[in-house]
Amino acid sequence: MKIYGTGIDIVEVSRVKDLLCSNEKFRDRVFTVGEVKYCEGRKKKYEHYAVRFAAKESVWKALGKGGIALKSIEIKNEPGGRPKVIIKRNMLNKGRKVIITLSHTNNYAVAHALVVG
Repeated sequence: MKIYGTGIDIVEVSRVKDLLCSNEKFRDRVFTVGEVKYCEGRKKKYEHYAVRFAAKESVWKALGKGGIALKSIEIKNEPGGRPKVIIKRNMLNKGRKVIITLSHTNNYAVAHALVVG
């Protein structure tokens, strides 16, 4: 399996919370309907928004930082809880996929993405 790209991002949960509370358009510009539904249903929703934001940024970096909007990257959970990346509009070359890992605390969220094929 060949690695085509890698990306990592860390974000302060408070920064994402501030953006969500002060900028009405931020949530709709960055997060999909499914992500909003998931985060809004969590007890610590701002940690979940933050880790999804970090995930999108890490995927964006792994893909080369061009031609893709953050909202075109969706972070879902598989039935067992493992995070899964969905790229809208087939923006990945055939045979490639994104592997992602996420972690968060009360203060920070971090994500690492690998594009492999």
